[in-house]
Amino acid sequence: MKTVVSVSQGASEDDYELATEFLGQPFRLLRLGTDGSLERAESLLESVQDQADVIGLSMMHDHYRVGPQQLEHPDTARLEACVPDKPVTTGAGLRRILQEWAVRHTQSQLGHFFDNARVLVMNGQASYRIARALSEHTDNLSFADPYLDFGVPRLLTSLPQLEAYTRITAPFLFHPLAAKGLNFALGSPLYRLGEGLVQGSLHRAVERSHVIVASVGDLEQFSRKELDGKTLITARVTEAALDWLRARRVAMVVDYSPWLAGRPVGINTLDAMISLVKARAPGQLGPDDYLDVIERLGLEPRILYPDGYRRVNRFAFVIHPLSQQYLTKTPPLDWLAGVAPTPVMNLVEKAVAYAPPFRYSRVSGIASPTGDEVEGWLITVGGTPREIMAHGPEFTYRRLEAAARLAKRLGAQIMGLGAFTKVVGDAGITVAKRAPLPITTGNSYSASGALWAAHEALRRLGRVRIGPSGKMAGKAMVVGATGAIGSVCARLLAKAVDEVFLAAPEPAKLLALKESIEQETEGAVVHVAGSANRDLAEMDLIVTATSGAGKRILDITRVKPGCVITDVARPLDIPAEDVAKRPDVLVIESGEIQLPGHVRMKDIGLPPGIAYACLAETIVLALEGRFENFTLGRNIEWQRVREIYQMGLRHGMQLAAISGVNGVFTDDDFERVRALSAQVSPSAAATAALA
Repeated sequence: MKTVVSVSQGASEDDYELATEFLGQPFRLLRLGTDGSLERAESLLESVQDQADVIGLSMMHDHYRVGPQQLEHPDTARLEACVPDKPVTTGAGLRRILQEWAVRHTQSQLGHFFDNARVLVMNGQASYRIARALSEHTDNLSFADPYLDFGVPRLLTSLPQLEAYTRITAPFLFHPLAAKGLNFALGSPLYRLGEGLVQGSLHRAVERSHVIVASVGDLEQFSRKELDGKTLITARVTEAALDWLRARRVAMVVDYSPWLAGRPVGINTLDAMISLVKARAPGQLGPDDYLDVIERLGLEPRILYPDGYRRVNRFAFVIHPLSQQYLTKTPPLDWLAGVAPTPVMNLVEKAVAYAPPFRYSRVSGIASPTGDEVEGWLITVGGTPREIMAHGPEFTYRRLEAAARLAKRLGAQIMGLGAFTKVVGDAGITVAKRAPLPITTGNSYSASGALWAAHEALRRLGRVRIGPSGKMAGKAMVVGATGAIGSVCARLLAKAVDEVFLAAPEPAKLLALKESIEQETEGAVVHVAGSANRDLAEMDLIVTATSGAGKRILDITRVKPGCVITDVARPLDIPAEDVAKRPDVLVIESGEIQLPGHVRMKDIGLPPGIAYACLAETIVLALEGRFENFTLGRNIEWQRVREIYQMGLRHGMQLAAISGVNGVFTDDDFERVRALSAQVSPSAAATAALA
């Protein structure tokens, strides 16, 4: 029987002696803790070396390999020197494989999990292989080595910085004499005072991170608030450690340590056993030796969820002021608007359009019934619609590229475009080609939300009646039918309503759209017109989806009583003064979405927890882990509209309370429209409203 003795810097109360079988050979495993004492470790090594075939050193530093540098740790070398005649291993060769594999396994199993994640590595020298693997998926790496080594409140922010730091500090940290002097200095009252003054910096770094590479013991000083939702890459996660992590709301743990017979085995111990089975010294083991054992044992990293499945993904969404009035809601422009004349505010509006993008709000608390969660950021670009349209597309493209770079630094895995940023130029295609992360315009869910809201409004008004065709009996019109959202609404309405009328000032595009709809929807009845007014009086449902930036696109006085108008455009196609003319018509502002969870987000002009459908699309894709260019360009596929709708339902998205220009519609509002539409003609309603 072969004997492996593992001398650990850990607690002696965890000692054990175990007889087991490994790859058909009997083994005796002996674990001896030293409670952090190097002197006791030396004494133990001298006393047990005669009974050990291979000795493992646990919770000791490896001889690090950082970039091209091979560093011998003085404490480890000191213990190795105690047993010159016996093979000794820390498990460094096996550990490097298991560490890197933990990252690649997780990325493969969960898909894009580490993309753009903000990663904090507590000990970059010890976790270099993990950091190098993570660098293939994110540039947002930081290393706490300067803080932990010297109490310097500075994080290294790249692998080259870590390698340079190691090259400079190795003579102090890895030379036995220099290390002793350094340890004395780090224990001095002056150092402890400085450490107390700067300790908050590391706490802030932990709170801002998404992924932490550290031992569980490294995290003892951090609170639940700082660790909530984090992913931890670590080793030897016992049930007690899992309970501790659960109490601090850690979302996910990747444990790269091997487990045998239902218990964790020190990597040093496993390396020692592999050495004995292969009849080679630990330093002589190669990749084939390790791969053979890993495959035969079926070892793989463990992905653990301390409190049940919980995955936290990340998104960003671009917003911009919809008018000069919106600028006045942001300090210090709110003060300036109160004292500056209109010409000055016009200049401010022009100047703000050139401002770099900035983070307007963090978004948190969005939680799906599936256990998936997202956090994100609203990023503002400064141009109003007037300023965006006053410049060529390249002007906005550059600002959206800058916003995408900011989103990547924040850790977003996908970015959505809101309002006019998604209609400029080729509607997101160029931005997606240039951006360092996936892009979506949100137009698929905007189309879905518009029709969702329209159907619900018609149902509450009692106007949904199924005709002989199996579709809703009646007539529906899409104004702006050749646009991105309008064309999808037209295709979907053709499947749901008896007759569809398409209006747009582009005859050739209208004819092509009509032809396409008739080919894909058998029996569809489609009419086309250059403007809305010709057929307006016959419509039961109207969807307006133009990009007219405030131009009047229809004469509301000609709409028949009881008609439902869904205004998808931003800014709105139907101004408030027109809505007031027709109390017998229901004008709803598209279909906003109620987000699942307890949402925390700054004001975007909607009630708390409610989002525009284009923002909701970005959130749904993040919840689903679909980090891809989902909706781009002006030709939206209706299949994608249906797909995002179904994904939204799976993640708990609901149609928000239907609202109009004056806020949420009440039951009394629906009853008023029902009553007026039953007795008032269009002309009489308009006359009464103007009286």
